[in-house]
Amino acid sequence: MVDPVALSPRARTQALAAMGRGELDVLVVGGGVVGCGAALDAATRGLSVGLVEARDWASGTSSRSSKLIHGGLRYLEMLDFRLVAEALRERGLLLRYLAPHLVRPVPFLYPLQHRVTERPYVGSGVLLYDAMARASGTSGGLPLHRHLSRHRALREAPALRSDALVGAIQYWDAQVDDARHTLFLARTAAAYGALTANRTRVSRFLRQGERVVGAVITDLESGDETEVRAKQVINATGVWTDDTQAMAGTRGQFHVRASKGVHLLVPRDRINSRTGLILRTEKSVLFVIPWGRHWIIGTTDTDWTLDKAHPALSSKDVTYLLEHVNSVLATPLVPEDVEGVYAGLRPLLSGEAAETSKLSREHLVAHPVPGLVVVAGGKYTTYRVMAKDAVDEAVRGLDEKIPDCVTHRVPLLGADGYPALWNARHRLAERSGLHVARIEHLLNRYGSLAPELLALVAEDPSLGEALPSSDDYLRVEAVYAVTHEAARHLEDVLARRTRISIESWDRGVDAARTVAELMAPHLGWDGAHQDREVDHYLKRVAAEREAQQQPDDRTADAVRLGAPDIIPVN
Repeated sequence: MVDPVALSPRARTQALAAMGRGELDVLVVGGGVVGCGAALDAATRGLSVGLVEARDWASGTSSRSSKLIHGGLRYLEMLDFRLVAEALRERGLLLRYLAPHLVRPVPFLYPLQHRVTERPYVGSGVLLYDAMARASGTSGGLPLHRHLSRHRALREAPALRSDALVGAIQYWDAQVDDARHTLFLARTAAAYGALTANRTRVSRFLRQGERVVGAVITDLESGDETEVRAKQVINATGVWTDDTQAMAGTRGQFHVRASKGVHLLVPRDRINSRTGLILRTEKSVLFVIPWGRHWIIGTTDTDWTLDKAHPALSSKDVTYLLEHVNSVLATPLVPEDVEGVYAGLRPLLSGEAAETSKLSREHLVAHPVPGLVVVAGGKYTTYRVMAKDAVDEAVRGLDEKIPDCVTHRVPLLGADGYPALWNARHRLAERSGLHVARIEHLLNRYGSLAPELLALVAEDPSLGEALPSSDDYLRVEAVYAVTHEAARHLEDVLARRTRISIESWDRGVDAARTVAELMAPHLGWDGAHQDREVDHYLKRVAAEREAQQQPDDRTADAVRLGAPDIIPVN
């Protein structure tokens, strides 16, 4: 078990300074799930590693997924057995060993609408799905699927129209808070020696002839530049892959195309069900996923060529999702039921298919020029395999013998000791003075690191109080986000360290001032700086709400860009 480290403001300053000294074995560019996973992989092989991200950890695709850890039932229908088997193995590893504090089981109901033929067809697919999970040796202890009559299905999901199904099949997958999981990867990498710095942009690559030998990075907080020398650079920038490649003077051996996936959050009481739902659409599948006090409804799969940092959601997207979910609900949802929204971009490997839903979900690794490795494509669940393949390729360019990947045996921070603390949650509640529900909340977000937050509450009991209009989150979480989790701005806390921006009815507007005040002393903010942070966040929320009313992608994108980043990246 490795000792945890705090991703504090001071640690970030020290990491940037250290990156400028000597030569790293590997510099990873991109702080999404694959980049953070690659940094952890390289660090646990004994390599010296730097990890930089222009915005915030998981600020792009990796905080805007469907939050599922799954094999992908629909890929079985595409006969992509290798991808499904790989993903199911990773699902089991995450559930049982790597991140049990962050990944948990979730049931899904597949309504059957046709008698005679559909049940054998779908049933055989789900049977194969379960069998492949068991064969992987990492099934995660999930229950096997079961066949339900219409009556039993309606008992599980009373919200369904009785004429919308003739029966159902229920199976189990898993879900994760993607932003927190990605953050834990970065923090675990740091615990194993990786130097990490968010809000740090690669300005250009360093070259010696044809070879890439590092990068010039700019600290976007201070404007300072640092030359970082590295034997190998890994480009893990997702939908920005082609842009990053252009800085190296190469187009690469493949291209990445962005597909927009939209998600809506509606209150839990709007859909009366004990299980999630999976519905077939004309293009793909639609999930209704339990998420705390809400349901997540998603997703779409449409081509996107506009702003990559803040893909906008339009009224057309909302209408599409509501129409499809309402086709099976006894009490239809209306736009006013939608409390939160978010849109993310999938980095798909470009091909000949016109529809993004038919482009490859598999990943590729390339070495387009000496010293530069590129990894792209894939799906969230298989991030560890992508990271391994990228580091394997980088290692081939090193002169020395490097150990093989061990991340399948390296639990993330917070995993070790989590089951024991969960069993002791009532005693923790008694000692801390917090309700046991609060302790459960902290354990399911921080795992065995939760006592670090409880220690802060013991020093200042006011930190055990809930944030305004965001009762699920405590004041201590805003402080801890800065002192231990690398949060630099108000948006980092409201959108990623917590999920207040999509879970709160007002999208975090009421909590913004309080959170800024809690962050201020740890980041040296004066009153004017706090005002700027709050003003920026309120403008972001207003722009998202207005974009949501626009008829199409282009008009929605124009409106969303009316609220620029608090620190320009370009």
